[in-house]
Amino acid sequence: MGTPEPKRLGEGAMARVARILAARGIDPAAVPDPDTDEPHPGLAAAEARIPLRYRHAVAEHPQVAAWVRAVATRAASPSKGARRLAATGPSVLLLGTTGTGKTHQAYGAIRSLTATGIGVRWQATTEADLYASLRPRPGGDTERELMTIARCPVLILDDLGAAKGSEWTEELLYRLINKRYNDVLPTLITTNLAIRDLRQSLGDRIASRLAEMTERVVLAGADRRRVRAA
Repeated sequence: MGTPEPKRLGEGAMARVARILAARGIDPAAVPDPDTDEPHPGLAAAEARIPLRYRHAVAEHPQVAAWVRAVATRAASPSKGARRLAATGPSVLLLGTTGTGKTHQAYGAIRSLTATGIGVRWQATTEADLYASLRPRPGGDTERELMTIARCPVLILDDLGAAKGSEWTEELLYRLINKRYNDVLPTLITTNLAIRDLRQSLGDRIASRLAEMTERVVLAGADRRRVRAA
């Protein structure tokens, strides 16, 4: 079986991105290709941190490619003559059942973004790993660690809604999402849950912010892991 066709949503948002790029003299069709023959230092550095399974991921979904262009367009130099850095931009919520390629698209987006030549400071974590890393421990500084992740210019938050929740986890997640919402920090979020289930699982405060800050990208089809194993 081949790779399922992605479902395209948000045509209006994509058109707005294209108009902004055209107004700035950037070809909206020019999507960075991270798999060119010419090595790119930024891409090589990113790939060294990307999990091996996703080291050659490609963001082929049109909405994810549009996200890359939008974030690259908003990159800014911290000082005159300095390298442009990813700073602010839109966020994406990748939805779909298990094995439809959500994490693949997220890491593909990181590869494409670093291939544009801008500086990209990014982190990636699953929701479960986030909570595990922030559990109180002797000598640990949970507040500093949370803010380091919350303020990171580009973040992948994988498997949202998969971890067992509590009042503590809900508060941590709210603070993370709220910080990124307020500062308009580009975030790639993946989840197996439908929108109605996200609201029930995460609470209204988080779900409301996600609804405004993200564009939804729905990936449909069979579990690609099971298909490959068959």
